[in-house]
Amino acid sequence: KKLLVIKLLLIGFLSNAQDYSNWGFEAKFKPGFLVGHRVVMGHLVKDHSYAVELSYVFRTNGEKAWHKFYNYPEISANLYYGSVGNTEILGNFVGAYGAITFPFVNNSRFRFSGKLGSGLGFTNKRYDEISNNKNVAISTPINALINLGLEAKTYFGNNWITVGMDITHFSNGGFRVPNLGLNLPYLSFGYGRYISKTNEFSTKNVQSTIPQRTILFGATAITSVKEVFPTNGKAYPVYALSLNARVFVKPKMGWEAAFDIISKQALFGYRPEVEKTQLKVLQLGVYGGYLLPLNQFHFVLGMGVYVKDYYKPDGPLYHRVGMRYYFKNGLNLNCVLKAHWGKADYVEWGIGYSFFQRNKK
Repeated sequence: KKLLVIKLLLIGFLSNAQDYSNWGFEAKFKPGFLVGHRVVMGHLVKDHSYAVELSYVFRTNGEKAWHKFYNYPEISANLYYGSVGNTEILGNFVGAYGAITFPFVNNSRFRFSGKLGSGLGFTNKRYDEISNNKNVAISTPINALINLGLEAKTYFGNNWITVGMDITHFSNGGFRVPNLGLNLPYLSFGYGRYISKTNEFSTKNVQSTIPQRTILFGATAITSVKEVFPTNGKAYPVYALSLNARVFVKPKMGWEAAFDIISKQALFGYRPEVEKTQLKVLQLGVYGGYLLPLNQFHFVLGMGVYVKDYYKPDGPLYHRVGMRYYFKNGLNLNCVLKAHWGKADYVEWGIGYSFFQRNKK
């Protein structure tokens, strides 16, 4: 569970102790509702959900090449507190997450942006076989928090008002069952104020460090843990190796292809009456993904297909969404959620290496 902190800390790498001259605070009120995305969750949807967020916000200033490529994004550290529509069974959530907003429209009076955020959430109610067995959505007190949304900000002097919509997701990534997760669409209304503000940005001609139109080969060793039904059952390890190739066609666009070798020991828990061997539970897949690079920090989104999957417990396709951090010596850290059409399979914790990275400046 402690490794989940990486998801929050990685956002911090983006600042690199830079001296941002535009920073301030923001408060939001967020009314919303719980989505019953599975039939067995119908009994959980009772009331509207409400949340508040307090944020420390700072705008990038052009000191890094990617600041200009993405039209000077804003980065925020956010505290979340809210109900999720059924306090008796699901309780309330407290969370902390880092986020970045990418402007589609950006001028001195108005910004319209897309938002990506990730961190941790804590709940005071979780599944318990005796006292709370109706909670089929959340089985651990600490869960990943993912936030995706759109927001519009109108500025007047050092102040701004925000109107937006987003969806907040809580789950443990398949670490323990039941884990259907919670999806909460919100409207948001906020007020913010800059404590320090200037309209000046860096005039340095900073070049991107990401190699363009050069194929980079690499490998990532992955491990994880996955529990299968029945509840309070055995937790199985996952081992995988991903052989990959990446290419960046633009400073803010990249693609990757991979061949995945997966040993998901949890397959021994599926249909236990069927005899299994290590060779038969081995899954092989081919994968393609989109990369959104922010210097050494990359967002990842893609889809793969199993070319060998003897027992086929989850269908032929799998998906990835997450993040990586690439060090200049070729090593990288991997934190990616592997899923099947919105149903979490497990979180891929990995260490990778890009061969000849130091020669590809």
